[in-house]
Amino acid sequence: MADRRPLKDPRSLPLLLALESATAASSVALLRGPELVDEISVPAGPTAATLLPAVDTLLGRAGVALGDLEAFAVSIGPGSFTSLRVGIATLKGLAFESDLPVAPVSTLAALARAADRADRLVVPMLDARRGEVYAAAYAASSDWEVAVPEGVYTPEALCAQIRPPCVLVGEGAALCGEVIAAALGEGVALLPPPEGNARARHVGALGVEQLARGSWVHAAQLAPHYLRRAEAEVKRTGERFEPAPQPPKLD
Repeated sequence: MADRRPLKDPRSLPLLLALESATAASSVALLRGPELVDEISVPAGPTAATLLPAVDTLLGRAGVALGDLEAFAVSIGPGSFTSLRVGIATLKGLAFESDLPVAPVSTLAALARAADRADRLVVPMLDARRGEVYAAAYAASSDWEVAVPEGVYTPEALCAQIRPPCVLVGEGAALCGEVIAAALGEGVALLPPPEGNARARHVGALGVEQLARGSWVHAAQLAPHYLRRAEAEVKRTGERFEPAPQPPKLD
């Protein structure tokens, strides 16, 4: 088990590499503490063949070697099953044999930060197929307090959980945002892609916050959080959804 003592003050946290591969708009970013150094979008991916060259380019542009990195952050889901596995496997390869801390970041939490709207409820939404969305809700004005827990929702079930004013962010907003807005009435804003995309910079910023709280793991402990189980797993367990991941406890 990792020694999860909080790291340094968040204003002076180490050089951190962040990966976001859970969505169609994959990217990698380099941060020095909370400050973004550089970010690169990953084309037509993600696969190891696209993520790794993007990381090499990113580090090269910053004049940073892999051995100079002091921490990592990666989005762990929910999202595309294949893309999540690729991102986590890539991160494990980059951190191979290192003892560096890794912040496992919720993709929905990272997506919420794309809204940058402190005046209303922020509802990140990703396509979960079958007429459902992966979604949550955060009260941005209350230090991003969780207002609706991560889950798989139909548009109708999500409508029952949220109230205007709110902003629906992500590909789910493009899929069913108008239906939700019509049901809830005035005060519903939509932020679909490309503006409403989770970015590696958001993953990195949340990673910095988690590291400061001591909420991190070693790379070998990383696992994707799918929320919905794969069909083979459903048949084996009889359960459609995964339990929510528990944050690491401080020592």
